[in-house]
Amino acid sequence: MQAYGLSRATQDVDLIVGASARDSVVSFMESLGYETLHASEGFSNHLHPDQRLGRVDFLYVDAQTADRLFAASRRIAGSGGRALVVPTPEHLIAMKVHAAKNDPSRTLREMADVEHLLHQPGVEPQAVRRYFEAAGLLRWYDELTRQG
Repeated sequence: MQAYGLSRATQDVDLIVGASARDSVVSFMESLGYETLHASEGFSNHLHPDQRLGRVDFLYVDAQTADRLFAASRRIAGSGGRALVVPTPEHLIAMKVHAAKNDPSRTLREMADVEHLLHQPGVEPQAVRRYFEAAGLLRWYDELTRQG
């Protein structure tokens, strides 16, 4: 979200990884001293006891989805002169809609982020609408676009 101009109170890093790497990622994070807080087919969350290293969350996607996400991703300048690869606003919206569908307690927080992303240059409203429709959350799309 910071790549698109929205600072959040959370200080974690969210990474998208191909699903085939899940077991390797979890093992690697644990070898670095991270505690695995949760691991499922689609997500894992890891916390390091050293607060400076913080929390890292992984979203595991199938190969076809990974190919689509990475092919459309954007490169931005990160701290220390390193390039960061970030998903398009539409793909971030799709992930946030998915998160809201799977954990309704996150809906208000996710929709606040989606509202910000909807105002990014070049966002395709019909693509975004399809994500909401597929998740059965079309009323949220209607509400967010009515306000904008």
